[in-house]
Amino acid sequence: MKALIVGAGKLGSKLAESMVAEDIDVTVIDNNSNKIDRLNEQIDCLTIIANGIDIKVLKEIGIETYDYLIACTDNDDTNTLICTLAKKLGCHSTIARIRTPEYSDQLDFIKREMGIDVVVNPDLATANAIETYLLKSYSFYSGDFADGRIQMVDFNIGTADEFEGKKLKELENFKGLLITSISRDGEIIIPNGDTELLPWDTIYVIGKSNDISKLGNILKDNASNRKVERVMIMGGSNTTLYLAKSLQELGIHVTIVEIDINRCQELTEVLDDALIIHGDGTDIHLLEEEKLNTMDAFIGLSGFDEENLLMSLMAKHMGVPKAIGKISRPNYNKIIDRLSIDAAFNPVFITASSILKIIRGGKVISVSLLIGGKGEVTELIVGKDTPIINKSLEELKLPPGFIIGAMVHKNEVIIPNGKSVIHEGDRIIVFCLTDDLPTLRSLIRPSKGNIFKDILHLNKKK
Repeated sequence: MKALIVGAGKLGSKLAESMVAEDIDVTVIDNNSNKIDRLNEQIDCLTIIANGIDIKVLKEIGIETYDYLIACTDNDDTNTLICTLAKKLGCHSTIARIRTPEYSDQLDFIKREMGIDVVVNPDLATANAIETYLLKSYSFYSGDFADGRIQMVDFNIGTADEFEGKKLKELENFKGLLITSISRDGEIIIPNGDTELLPWDTIYVIGKSNDISKLGNILKDNASNRKVERVMIMGGSNTTLYLAKSLQELGIHVTIVEIDINRCQELTEVLDDALIIHGDGTDIHLLEEEKLNTMDAFIGLSGFDEENLLMSLMAKHMGVPKAIGKISRPNYNKIIDRLSIDAAFNPVFITASSILKIIRGGKVISVSLLIGGKGEVTELIVGKDTPIINKSLEELKLPPGFIIGAMVHKNEVIIPNGKSVIHEGDRIIVFCLTDDLPTLRSLIRPSKGNIFKDILHLNKKK
């Protein structure tokens, strides 16, 4: 498979990293030499310093031989034009990042007339992810799989007595649940029953949704479990606009604090029921005047990661049950575990997950990047041509960083063990470290030769 990425920013770089790990032939174009230099230091892929709308460049690289073009520059119009040109020149499929809210009601027309196969909107996707999180009855970050019947949650144990210093096999209330990994100081540990938990570890747990809910009720107090009815958002970004609209439709009262008076006016015109406050969202006295301590949730959605994290932390200390921050810089991943905020959402990871699902295609249902992008959870349907069918997990001898955390067989949710057998048509939820993406690729692609032997070969190489 060949993929061309136009734009070497945060999203383009993350996509290139993930695709290279899967042995996809990746080319990245950007007219900023500094971005290309940084990318070359991190990733082994073909890079070109050029303008993505230069038809001559697209012809020279043979755009007609590419399976995908992903346009993710900072300009919506540029992304649209790049996809149009690439499609006209014979590229098989095009994906454009388009953020402008005014385009949201015209996407079908834009896609049809401009030759774009898929449009991704990071702001809208992030808003949807935050909304889903807010509506949960517990304060863990969560992802849903198998139509909501399976969930994966992660939560920081802090210094809680029920976790600190205990081995996984000694934990109570985890019957029917599987701890797939532990994040410790920004590093990932694939645990076993004898792994001991340390203060401030973040653990990732997968299981049936009912069992996850029971765990949430046990570990969190009533304040954390209460229904979200009042939300304060710092920052009037596009993500704020999308999120506020959705929350208002659900009858949730929204307060937005925005420092730009012009943006306040724009938000007032489109959000009839929201309270728009012109002011500095980092002014704690202002937030106190607006009764932050009575809110059910606080969300930091400004353009600055530091502000989002700091004020989310402040809200948590003031007693707000759910405090959330948006981050985009990967170097903050190591400190997130040490903070007492409930969740941090990274639009780059959310958008990259959506695009990776499209590129993998076929039986892949969803992709979620986790742990600073060092791991991911993929939901897929086992195809009839996959040589892992009718094999037990013991027989597969999968690498340690590759865990099948849950299965759906004949509509029954199963938390598997070594004796569990994979059948055609099963849904499986796979936790995978980045280093083991080639193994995941072997599970997904149709049989060409003996892929079962390929998996064993990959394991021996490790």
